[in-house]
Amino acid sequence: MKILITNDDGINADGLVRLARVAKEFGEVYVVAPMHQQSANSHSLTLRRSFEATRIDFPVSGVKAYAVDGTPSDCVRIGVLNIVNKPDIVLSGINYGFNLASDIQYSATCGAAFEAVFQKVKAIAFSEAANNVHEVSDHYLKDILAYLIDKPFMPNKIYNVNFPECSLSECNGILYDRITSVAEFYEDSYLEERIDENRVLYTIKGNRNYKAEDGSDLKAIFDNYISVGIVSNIA
Repeated sequence: MKILITNDDGINADGLVRLARVAKEFGEVYVVAPMHQQSANSHSLTLRRSFEATRIDFPVSGVKAYAVDGTPSDCVRIGVLNIVNKPDIVLSGINYGFNLASDIQYSATCGAAFEAVFQKVKAIAFSEAANNVHEVSDHYLKDILAYLIDKPFMPNKIYNVNFPECSLSECNGILYDRITSVAEFYEDSYLEERIDENRVLYTIKGNRNYKAEDGSDLKAIFDNYISVGIVSNIA
């Protein structure tokens, strides 16, 4: 099996390395990931300039890795069309921070996975809490990947996996078939600071939401479960 891995946190992200290390147990792994942080870039592409891919040494032995001065979706496109030449699956992540509920629309982690299915390659997005606690993802990642990796291709749909922000002892297990919550994980507002009479500086401020529908990805995370669901890019 040929496995293409990307992310939106950049080529040096810890989550990318941990995902590649586990994925290597399932096949030949290629990493094509952005040189720099690309969070919240959704499904954006680089259209008005050329971009470069540089072969680099990667911390996981046997993995062929490329750093790209473009977006995660750029990485998937050149990975599928040029570097790997039609991988069997695309994995995106493990993202530093959740990608669930209505916030998925901003996610470049999920955007990269959607680019894969646009290229007719099945895809899984992986995310976890932005708290540097990896006990749950490290424990369950291989089992979840083994369960999902041979699932059939789904046009316009990706698997979306989120690991909760708790210790392994506090994790209640895995919930499959989670629906995408229509709620927001963060209810955003903007702090406003006037610079002068013509200019105002706006800084985003996110307040955590703690309400979610039963059966949803957000409710699973709130209840310390791993959430696994199918997300469609068509309403």
